[in-house]
Amino acid sequence: MRPADLLALSFRTVTSHKLRSSLTALGLIIGIAAVIILTSIGRGIHTFVLSEFTQFGTHLVGIHPGKTNTFGISGSTISTVRPLTLADADSLNKRENIIATVPVVQGNARVEAGSKQRRSNVLGVGSGVPLVWKIKVAAGRFLPAGEESNPRAFAVLGDKLATELFATSSPLGQRIRIGSDRYRVIGVMEKKGQMLGFDMDDTLYIPAAKALELFNRESLMEINVLYKSTASIEQLEKTIKNLLIARHGREDFTLVTQNQMLEKMDSILNILTLAVAALGGVSLLVGSVGILTIMTIAVSERISEIGLLRALGAERRTIFQLFLCEALALSAAGGVCGVLLGMFIIQILDMVLPALPVEMAWVYIAVAFIVSLLIGIVAGVAPAMKAARLEPLEALRTE
Repeated sequence: MRPADLLALSFRTVTSHKLRSSLTALGLIIGIAAVIILTSIGRGIHTFVLSEFTQFGTHLVGIHPGKTNTFGISGSTISTVRPLTLADADSLNKRENIIATVPVVQGNARVEAGSKQRRSNVLGVGSGVPLVWKIKVAAGRFLPAGEESNPRAFAVLGDKLATELFATSSPLGQRIRIGSDRYRVIGVMEKKGQMLGFDMDDTLYIPAAKALELFNRESLMEINVLYKSTASIEQLEKTIKNLLIARHGREDFTLVTQNQMLEKMDSILNILTLAVAALGGVSLLVGSVGILTIMTIAVSERISEIGLLRALGAERRTIFQLFLCEALALSAAGGVCGVLLGMFIIQILDMVLPALPVEMAWVYIAVAFIVSLLIGIVAGVAPAMKAARLEPLEALRTE
């Protein structure tokens, strides 16, 4: 039998039993749609999280007090290590290939402006924040440089905090109270949004030395270092380590590069996407059982037809190919419909829930479709072999 005739006969057999074929393919349709939906959500979350981490740039190194493989969580045992100081940050700032540093102290405090008051995130930082963290000043200016030892009581407000405290009036030059100290507002930052749940717009920036006093701390929580894109990260890490070891006497700190963090996060999110794809793959397994069942039933129902074809001279190979093509046609139809359904649902989700990050995972879509074809082949082999082994006379005798 010619391949074209074989395909045509298989197609007519599938379409002549529309309800049965539709129900058989339904398992694959649901399975592939589930794989596409879950992996698209997983891929969207993957892209969203990585973009959140890279919005401050990728050429960053974080320095934390404490050696993680000795003292556990970095910064958790400040008393056993020499504190990270503003002098450490200043000395790093003078090294080759380092553009700027930001000492960081974080806390929460009550902020008062006239009759209004609220609690807000407080970041004790240096003058390099706009450059290192890629945040622009919308009005006024940021904290001045060169005041690490004796800083003035200046404050810069996040966009949301400025609106909450001063409504439509300009906060520049106004006095606010943070804890028991008074500060003068010299700037307002542009809208930045949230970074992994941390609202950058509801944040107050003050000099790091003032924050150490406010929160009664001896050590900085971390130092962020922005380095040149042309610099070797391995050489830069060596330079930072040598400098801080010389100042502290030993390696009582931990370096975390942005690239290391992104690589770990990327691997975790890839595993997450693969896991949800496997979860959707369970439905594909159910669909394969459906095809196997229906094809086995089809062989039993069409024994006389098989006998007639064999009596007319059809070879065993032809019978095998015929039933295998039918199974493949069912799986291909289910695969195409499943892909279209999954993509349609993703488009609906994107319109109805714009806050939900979704992104078409084309690799998984292609893999899901290929798997549906393989399922058709595997599920159709056993019934096709059974049909091919039937003897013509025995098959005709069942008529």
